[in-house]
Amino acid sequence: MGQRLTRIYTRTGDDGTTGLGDGSRVAKDALRVEVMGEVDELNSHIGAVLAHPVPVAVREPLLAIQHDLFDVGGELAVPGRQVMGAAQVRRLEVALDALNADLPTLREFVLPGGSPEAATCHVARAVCRRAERRLVTLGRTEFVNPYTRQYLNRLSDLLFVLARVLTRNAGSGEVLWQPRGEED
Repeated sequence: MGQRLTRIYTRTGDDGTTGLGDGSRVAKDALRVEVMGEVDELNSHIGAVLAHPVPVAVREPLLAIQHDLFDVGGELAVPGRQVMGAAQVRRLEVALDALNADLPTLREFVLPGGSPEAATCHVARAVCRRAERRLVTLGRTEFVNPYTRQYLNRLSDLLFVLARVLTRNAGSGEVLWQPRGEED
């Protein structure tokens, strides 16, 4: 791959617009750009999970997911472009099934936490849900690849399962939600 960035600043966004991959310029607060930012934030949180010493069974899928999320960003940067497909969604489902098989059945909701790396994974899950919601909103007015929407939906589930795996790996017990009811 050739050199892509020769300068970090271009000054082209000083007017409050940014360039998309198709050469068009849009406002920096356009919904499409917002979704791209959500996906970028999600990828950064996954990087924060990977900054912890995590087992290979967690590290490998997360590294693949980071690459996928760059593909999602590229897809969003070029309206109408489709990169994500059934294979990426299926890969998440296979990982989900494999990792969840070794976990105890849940009977209660799990509070975010468990260990530093699990808590970071829970943050990534919450950001993933937000990215998915914004993508759905974008899809009301513009074309959105349905596989990209499915991918983010499965990814939030996988991040939840990975947080559980990380909690277990750390030897921490999961903190289960205990409804408090109405207090007097």
